Amino acid sequence: MDQRTSSRNSRRGSLADLRRRSRPLLLVRAADQPRWTHLSQGQRPHRFGGRLTQGAIAIGVPLNLDQSTLDLIHDGEIVSCQLTPAGSNYTFLAQLQLGDRQGLAIYKPRDGESPLWDFPSGTLYKREYAAFLLSEILGWDFIPYTTIRDGPYGIGTVQHYVDHDPKQNYYNLAEDKANELRKIACFDLLANSTDRKPNHLLVDGGGKLWSIDHGLTFHSDTKIRTVIWDFGGRRIAKSHLNAVRKLARQLEAPEGRVQELVDQLYPDEVTSLQRRVEWVLDEGKYPGLPGRARRRRY
Repeated sequence: MDQRTSSRNSRRGSLADLRRRSRPLLLVRAADQPRWTHLSQGQRPHRFGGRLTQGAIAIGVPLNLDQSTLDLIHDGEIVSCQLTPAGSNYTFLAQLQLGDRQGLAIYKPRDGESPLWDFPSGTLYKREYAAFLLSEILGWDFIPYTTIRDGPYGIGTVQHYVDHDPKQNYYNLAEDKANELRKIACFDLLANSTDRKPNHLLVDGGGKLWSIDHGLTFHSDTKIRTVIWDFGGRRIAKSHLNAVRKLARQLEAPEGRVQELVDQLYPDEVTSLQRRVEWVLDEGKYPGLPGRARRRRY
């Protein structure tokens, strides 16, 4: 067994330990100590020489995506890591620090992904990143900034944390979010979103709509599963189709960010993406049964 395999198995062991525990844990690393330490609920990092408190981890502070924030997400040290209770995969609220700059991010390690029968193991983090790249290429700013990097449980995605009201979700969105919701619905057709749930839509303190949790995307078989059926049978906006048309041309000769998107997927998944792009352009409408929306129609 080589050193890399041994290290990966060690991380899996740590995640297995988390699975057996019944209460939320906080993973902390003191600035002056090289080791990570698990804290039970109620313990404070200062007992281990750390400078952060458990309360500081629970408070979301929205970050402005200036260069210093991008540097923080890419290069900041993950000084603490709190396991979130929801979801079948391991997702952590991470505190990042780079110099005197601190902020929060969502960390999803590859080794924390639960096996699925219909998706290749260890690929969900790449799909999460590919979804961000697709939204960026389309010019649709609704997925929080995401990158792939290493962390305390190995390689995975690190995504800008969006401070939001957890009581708000798809079912109680205001009518002024209709245009953004149409854009997200179109995106789901392209990305082949297989797990669009109500709480995957967030509204931040400024009223902006965000879309999260895109690990189950880009399957080679069309299997769109979503709660967003508001617009069935209605035409997709011309501006959205123009962005999709540009994407079609870019996929024919990928370079830059488009090539990076392609690199995250299997060849048959790239081919399927191109077919869905052409399908959206040919149809020009949202699929579904008109008048059979699952919630009020806009």
